[in-house]
Amino acid sequence: MNYGFTTGSCSAAAAKAAAYMLLSGTKKEDIVIRTPKGIDYHARILDAVRTKECVSCCVEKDGGDDPDITTGARVCATVRLLHDHPREVLVDGGEGVGRVTEPGLDQPVGAAAINSVPRSMICSEVREVMELFDWQGGLSVIISVPGGEELAKKTFNPKLGITGGISILGTSGIVEPMSTQAIKDTIRVELRQRVAQGYERVVIAPGNYGVDFMRERYDYDLDRAVKCANYIGETIDMAAELGVKQLLLVGHLGKLIKVSGGIMNTHSAVADCRMELMAAAVIQTAGDAELAGRILDCSNTTQAYGLVAEAGISEPFMKCVMDRIGDHLDRRAKGRLQVECIVFLNEVGLLGTTKGAEELLAAIRQEQDSGSRK
Repeated sequence: MNYGFTTGSCSAAAAKAAAYMLLSGTKKEDIVIRTPKGIDYHARILDAVRTKECVSCCVEKDGGDDPDITTGARVCATVRLLHDHPREVLVDGGEGVGRVTEPGLDQPVGAAAINSVPRSMICSEVREVMELFDWQGGLSVIISVPGGEELAKKTFNPKLGITGGISILGTSGIVEPMSTQAIKDTIRVELRQRVAQGYERVVIAPGNYGVDFMRERYDYDLDRAVKCANYIGETIDMAAELGVKQLLLVGHLGKLIKVSGGIMNTHSAVADCRMELMAAAVIQTAGDAELAGRILDCSNTTQAYGLVAEAGISEPFMKCVMDRIGDHLDRRAKGRLQVECIVFLNEVGLLGTTKGAEELLAAIRQEQDSGSRK
């Protein structure tokens, strides 16, 4: 599978090419930059427009084999001479690049959503050109993405408080096929934002599955939760590192039954022992080997739980499962923060909670609804 290059790499390449054309007075059709990953990016330069004081050009984003919504977008840089800012490189965002409106993100409120690593890449590549041509003045670099405002609607940006366009992202400079890093980076950003807003209690959920259940049962909008995808263990670690004091994990039995076995990455490619863990809980609860065998033949947890319910052992079964989930969450938390859990099935509703889960959810609702933090 082919890797691609981030919007940060595209921005740095376009900025370098525009700076080169501006200071050399010659046209540039391709450029090479070195990504933080150590891989060279050979970028083709498009749509160059040159004047004596300003040059703009674009690079087409190539996401490789990763399903990236920005693939094919044009990332543009406009570089302008600054005669009164000696040796400075000033970076800002233009059309299609978002603006930060909420605290806790990589950039301060009011700044263009061009993250730290891309900013550093842009400045480094442009300064290399300035040194090559011994330019003693400064340069202004404006990054733009035509159509970026529409693209941003398909990202987390509106939820994060980034308006008007996409973010210029990337820590390695490359996009790895089916990379999980972007997901983990988003989780960290959302957690950091909650902390910056003053919250010490956070709800996490693998996804939006269960929105109706949480709204009807607890009058809680699951859209407020940080989406941890399959990375439950790493989300706990990140939350502890960032200073979160209490986490509430909410999820479907099909995901969270794995946590009862200590599995903290619930992706099926990592581990899929849902039926085995449910069968083990049946054995521990009722000592019913025949029922455990039937559960092992089930294709999904809803079907398996139906057999548990038919046998009349739902309550002790779920107590066993929740005790195990609680033990493994505590083990991962290592005393750094409190982690509670709520497990449901859409077809059934609430299945089980750890001891302090509902009390924690009530505190979170009060905190979020009243706006009183800490």
